Amino acid sequence: MTQNTPAQDKILKIGTRGSPLALAQAFETRARLMAAHGLSEDVFEIVVIKTTGDRVLDRPLKEIGGKGLFTREIEAALLEGGIDIAVHSMKDMPVAQPAGLILDCYLPREDPRDAFVAPDGPARLADLAPGAVVGTSSLRRRAQLLQRRPDLKVVEFRGNVQTRLKKLADGVAQCTFLAMAGLNRMNMANVAQGPVAPEEMLPAVAQGAIGIERREDDDAAAALLAAIHDTPTGQRLAAERAFLAELDGSCETPIAGLALLEGGQVWLRGEILRPDGSTSHLDEARAPIAEAAAMGRDLARRLLARAGAGFFDWRA
Repeated sequence: MTQNTPAQDKILKIGTRGSPLALAQAFETRARLMAAHGLSEDVFEIVVIKTTGDRVLDRPLKEIGGKGLFTREIEAALLEGGIDIAVHSMKDMPVAQPAGLILDCYLPREDPRDAFVAPDGPARLADLAPGAVVGTSSLRRRAQLLQRRPDLKVVEFRGNVQTRLKKLADGVAQCTFLAMAGLNRMNMANVAQGPVAPEEMLPAVAQGAIGIERREDDDAAAALLAAIHDTPTGQRLAAERAFLAELDGSCETPIAGLALLEGGQVWLRGEILRPDGSTSHLDEARAPIAEAAAMGRDLARRLLARAGAGFFDWRA
C-alpha cells in the first residue's frame, strides 16, 4: 500500500505466525483497524507465515538462533511486499529492526505476568514437591526457577500453548509457565492456577504486548496504524526495550524487566541472572516518561557493572 489515505478497494495483508495465539493477535489487530477506520473484514487478508522457530521444535532456541527465529521470515515477506503489516508478540522481537522496517504501533498491553500451570497440582510454585519436574523453553524462567528452587528438575518444553498443555497431560512435566496475556487472549485463563506476582518472578521484557511492524516508506499503513497505537504501552516498552538493548538481550540471556506508569513517571524493574540460576542481580529506577529509554539504558549499565564480565556464560 503506497497511497496516503486508507482505501477500501485495497486489500491489507496482515502477516502472522500460525499458532492459535498468533492468529488471535492478528484477529485483534484486524478488529481494531476495522473499528478505527470503519472498514469491513473483507478489506483484510490474514497471511500465515511459518517461521524457523515454529518448524524446529526439538532443540532449545539458544542452539538455533534466538529471538529472530520467530520474525525473520515474516520480516522478509514484509520487505518483499508479500504482506503490508506484521503482527508480533513483542517479547519475541529483537531490539533492532531490519533496514526499511519500523515498529511504532503497539496495542494495549495485556496482563504481563507469568501464569503457573500445574494440572492437578499445587496452587503455587512454592508448594511444588522437592524434585518436581518443570517444563519450560525459556532461559529466563529456567534461571529464575533454579535461583528460587534449585531442587527442581527443569526440562525443555518447546511449542505453542496447546502443545505445552498436551505435554503436561502426557506427563512430560508436572507443571509449566505460560504468559497470562496469551491465555487471556485465547479465553483460556482457567487452565492456570493463577498469575505469578512480579515480585516472585519478574516477567520477560515486553511480555503481554503486541507490536505491529510496517515498511518505513508505507504512508498508508502508517496512517492506518497510528489510529490504534496505544501510547501508554509504547511508553512502557520504550524503557523495557532500551534496557534489553543495552544488555544485548536474546533468547540466550536470562533477562527480565517490567515497566509501569505512575503519574508522569516510569517505574522500571530489571533483573539479570546466570543461566544456571546461581546468581541474580535485581534493581529498579524511576524517571519522567520522556526519559524512559535513557533510564532503561542506565539501569542496564548498573546491573552489568555489578555483575562483571562473563556473567551470562552458560554453565549448565
